[in-house]
Amino acid sequence: MATITPVLLCGGVGSRLWPVSRQERPRQYLNLIGETSMLQQTLTRIESLAQTSPIIVCNEEHRFLVAEQVRQLVLNEQS
Repeated sequence: MATITPVLLCGGVGSRLWPVSRQERPRQYLNLIGETSMLQQTLTRIESLAQTSPIIVCNEEHRFLVAEQVRQLVLNEQS
């Protein structure tokens, strides 16, 4: 059986949700519903389905934000 690798597309600036969403912090990285961002919620949903680690595609200027949100999610799961 083929291995499935999830690919999450997290580009864009979320301009339709302005002023909540800004270029430096688009909506996919905001905690809009609950304690986690849309990115973190998606990672949690695919966790049981994924056979490999997901590939996260984002704008270059958001790479550290993505890394931090993934790190927070991993730390929360470990505690």
